[in-house]
This record gives sequence, C-alpha cells and structure tokens, in this order.
Amino acid sequence: MITAYVRLEVRRTLRDIGFVISTIGVPVMMYLLFTNLGVDDSAYKKAAMVGMAAYGALGAALSLGTGVAEDKSTGWLRQLRITPMTPRQVVTGRALTGSVVVLPAIIGVLLAGGLANGVRMDAWQWALVALTLWLGSLPFTLLGIGNGYQLTAQTTGVVNVASNLGLAVLGGLWFPISLFPGWLQTVSGFTPTNRFAELGVSMAEGTAPGWATLAVLVGWAALFGTYAAVSYRRSARTV
Repeated sequence: MITAYVRLEVRRTLRDIGFVISTIGVPVMMYLLFTNLGVDDSAYKKAAMVGMAAYGALGAALSLGTGVAEDKSTGWLRQLRITPMTPRQVVTGRALTGSVVVLPAIIGVLLAGGLANGVRMDAWQWALVALTLWLGSLPFTLLGIGNGYQLTAQTTGVVNVASNLGLAVLGGLWFPISLFPGWLQTVSGFTPTNRFAELGVSMAEGTAPGWATLAVLVGWAALFGTYAAVSYRRSARTV
C-alpha cells in the first residue's frame, strides 16, 4: 500500500510545472550563470556544482511540505485516515516521496556541470556525489513535512521559501563561506545545509566526510524527524 501511495504522490508532484521549474530549472540556470561570469576556474565549477545541486535538493525537499499543507486544506489527509494506512505509513510514504522527487534536481545540476561546464570526475565519484546528496537531503524532507502538517497552506509556502533562502545562503550553497565574517563561518558550520554540501564536496574530491559533518546531519535529521512526527499528531486532532 505504501508503494502505491508513493507512486501516486510522485506522479502528482512531478506533474506540477511550477515544481519542475523552481527545483530543477532555477538551480541549473543559477549554476550556469554563477560559474560562467569572471575567471574560468575548474575547481570552483566543481564545488559550485555540488553546492547548487544541494540547493536544488533542498528546494525540492521543502516543497513537499507545501503539498502536505494543501492536502490538509482540501481534505485529502482526512481521506487517508479512513484508509487501512497507519499514521506511520502515511508519514513514511511522504518521506519516500521526498526522496524520489529530489533526484531530478540533483541530476539536473550534475548534468549541467559535466556537459556544459566540463567538470570531470571518475564514474564512481559522480555516483557517490549523487548518492550522498540524495541521502543527505532527508533532514530537509522531514522539515518540509513538519511545516506542512503544522501550518496552513499559505503559511507553509512562506515559511518554506524563507527556510530555503536562509539555509541556502547561511550554509554557503550560493557563495563560499570563506567570504563570510569569522563568526558567521562558525555559525554556518552548525547548519545542516553547510554540512550537506560538505558531504557532497568530500565525495567529489575523493575523500571521506569528517565525523563532525555526519554528526551535525544526523542531529538535524533527528530534530526535524521529531518535529514532523509531533506536527502530524497535532494535525490529526484538527483535520
């Protein structure tokens, strides 16, 4: 039953033109724009590719929450509660949907890096970068789901946009954190987006991620997962 539910939600999401443009088209265009202005630096193009792929995954994961909030307002969640699916299966299905819909955003930017910008890596590195960014997007999927269950559809959209932009900039997905003041660099190191991109960069460079990177991501995943579960339970009393 979860498989059928995930299949349905994935089709609904990928048929949304706005979703495709904002989560795939915009990151690809921003990546090509940022990396083709000024000096031709292959190292920068590779790092920016990972950062912008992470940004696309972030936007796709958060946008899942907007769909949850809209389903709540239209009564779809009420219909799900009268099916044999348990609350845990519903939340799990949404999380699995998020894990699928982030892939096009990641692959789109990686293709732009390899085909348009001439980024070169071994085949195993391309695969590992895509895999780690895919797995590392889980905390943001849980954050988006939590927002969707907790907030109204309109408020969820605003909060998700603010979270997307704030986490992207503060985490260094658009610009290197070396340009930040020292105190802001320290703060950035504790953000999930900074460690998310660092995870992909380590794979692109053929090195293992540090323990701090994994610890920060696991910590945020646990926090956002708790938030999503609590939000779902609260919504069950009002929907």
